[in-house]
Amino acid sequence: MTEKKTLKRFASVFLASSLIVGALAGCSSNEGTSSEGGSSSASESSDVIKIGANLELSGAVASYGSSIANGAELAVEEINAAGGIDGKQIELVKVDNKSESAEATNAAIKLATQDKVTAMIAPATSGNAIATAQIANQYKIPTVTASGTAPNVTENEDGTINDFVFRTCFIDPFQGIVAANFASNELEAKNVAIYADNASDYAKGLAASFKEQIEANGGTVVAEEAYVADDTDFKSTLTRIKSANPDFIFIPGYYEEVGLIVKQARELGIEAPLMGADGWDSPTLVELAGAEALNNTFITNHYSSQDPEETIQGFVEAFNTKFSESPNAFHALGYDTVYFIKDAIERAGSTDGEAVQKALAETENLSLITGTFSVDEKHNPVKSATVLEYVDGNQKFNSKVNP
Repeated sequence: MTEKKTLKRFASVFLASSLIVGALAGCSSNEGTSSEGGSSSASESSDVIKIGANLELSGAVASYGSSIANGAELAVEEINAAGGIDGKQIELVKVDNKSESAEATNAAIKLATQDKVTAMIAPATSGNAIATAQIANQYKIPTVTASGTAPNVTENEDGTINDFVFRTCFIDPFQGIVAANFASNELEAKNVAIYADNASDYAKGLAASFKEQIEANGGTVVAEEAYVADDTDFKSTLTRIKSANPDFIFIPGYYEEVGLIVKQARELGIEAPLMGADGWDSPTLVELAGAEALNNTFITNHYSSQDPEETIQGFVEAFNTKFSESPNAFHALGYDTVYFIKDAIERAGSTDGEAVQKALAETENLSLITGTFSVDEKHNPVKSATVLEYVDGNQKFNSKVNP
């Protein structure tokens, strides 16, 4: 997920960013870390391996962070029960970043300097994950976001790579391409509309890649509209979209607004298929939109609990046993992120940050719940995407799309 409500928080993020250098210097002197940001050797001699979890456990996108945390907890429990990593137990150190970038920065500093974690699970949203990248690089702590899908989480605007930042999710442009191809090939859409959150890098990135691919497929964008996060009345814009008579509408955004958009679209008599991406994936979406309104809607996502693959069904059963619910994609990504880190530590034969970073970057054909992937030169996993359909309020597995 990419950061929501960026403009609201810009001032606080800017202030936090301006203080990072001083904070890092202070933490370095207090914790005995060199000015070059070398990783601590404390974890080498410890009986436990600490993995930090800097997540949105409260606030605007708590649904995402809490889901990732639960998936990570199940993975830690399984690994520890099987003997841990090289005989050492994993300790998951969770910090609530409150869905705020400034808080995410503070949490990363705490995990690096006070808790001295070997690796970190980065925040769920891309904006919050980006806010922690400097800390990861400074302290040479491998950091993996489970759901930060914006390209610039790992690759900066100038093309440089954040060496110690990785992800287990695919990136936004891939989702946009998958959605466009699905619209063209499976739904035979010709005239499409795009309705995106214009304050969200996540939504804008998805809209751009979708538009480019749908036009390459021979489709026509007959309407392109925008909304703003926290809007609640979308009917005037939806009326304009309806007048363009699209046979498909792409709505990249987050579940809070999307749920209302879907509800109001159906109330206006818009019957065309609607589609979004992983930002729709929350039980709250069904509560806001209503089960019937969600019929004939689709999303691209990282996995499906209904995928018949044996390993996936084993995960679903284990998660259901522990939490009494079916795991969503964020649960699966949190689970996979811990196993991704575990695999790298084992291959590195060390908890040294630079050694683990190298192993993460060299990952090839790692089989996890959300797919088998290798890590590319930009620290992105090359993996498949899943298309889900909503039927009477429930997600149904539709198809799997390979890169």
